[in-house]
Amino acid sequence: MGNVRVNLGERSYDIIIGSTILANIGSNLHPFRLSSRIAIISNPTVYPLYGDVVSASLQDAGFDVLTITIPDGEEHKTLMWVEHIYNMLLRSRLDRSSSLIALGGGVVGDITGFVASTYMRGISYIQVPTTLLSQVDSSVGGKTGVNHVLGKNLIGTFWQPRLVWIDVKTLKTLPRREFLAGIAEVVKYGVIWDEELFDFLETEREKILSLDRDFLIHIVKRSCEIKAEVVSKDERESGLRSILNFGHTIGHALETATGYRRYLHGETVAIGMVLEARLSSMLNFIEPDRVLRIKALISSYGLPSEVPEDIDRELVLSSMELDKKAIEGELRFVLPERIGKVNIQRGVEEETIREVLYA
Repeated sequence: MGNVRVNLGERSYDIIIGSTILANIGSNLHPFRLSSRIAIISNPTVYPLYGDVVSASLQDAGFDVLTITIPDGEEHKTLMWVEHIYNMLLRSRLDRSSSLIALGGGVVGDITGFVASTYMRGISYIQVPTTLLSQVDSSVGGKTGVNHVLGKNLIGTFWQPRLVWIDVKTLKTLPRREFLAGIAEVVKYGVIWDEELFDFLETEREKILSLDRDFLIHIVKRSCEIKAEVVSKDERESGLRSILNFGHTIGHALETATGYRRYLHGETVAIGMVLEARLSSMLNFIEPDRVLRIKALISSYGLPSEVPEDIDRELVLSSMELDKKAIEGELRFVLPERIGKVNIQRGVEEETIREVLYA
């Protein structure tokens, strides 16, 4: 198993990465001295696949397990379902010493983290991500949140997990479309931090797409290493951590403008990365041939790279203006200068943004 450490002082934790390790999670929780009451939060897609294995492992380790399922999909990451989870926890008399386990993808992880940060003013939780996107991104770093009708993740907290337990074998049962959506976040790490990772995604595409175990462990571990390094230096996004938002300013706006139903998160990030790289080229930060290289890699994994004609660009623009990444009315864009290096830019003219959206 691989081990990546997120160094945050007393809030530090490990990311454990391996294959066929779900059945070992219970025995590995003993060092945390958690109380016996623990709740698994999952969804009807993931729980039938892995819930029994995780639950049995916890019970064998002496835990009293409560299971809570919420509907699958970004449109269900709302305060309504947060309240549903609160109700289940309260009725089952879970207290401040109890813990939560997020078993699923990014939606389950985000909503579980938010509940953990607010229930009884904060309880422990463990991330067990089962999608590529959640394994390389959303399960690490302590960002929690739910959506509002006006924007994605506008209601949230920073609350670090005690442990992240990643089993890449779960990717074998992941729908192809969701796997490819996760690749978008891996591409992001290559663009913002590590050209060698970007090269690896180009040269080892067939092995990655065939779900070769060692290649999956490599891209997941490297992505987690990059995110852990960034988060360790800037936990609450006061500066450096903002680079993790490459592709997300436009991507989140696309999700909001389409009601969270048309695209997966990674698909909108893929489009956002191409458009934000193009914006960087228009502002003379990056050479056009490097923008083409980013687009080519994204397209080679079957990901979308353009905004379809039928999407209202003005609605996308207005959604951007409500984004939580805006400061004093100014949008922030993460713009690549080359593969492996980006800068954070404020004050981009609205007409320039509009030109990119309408290109």
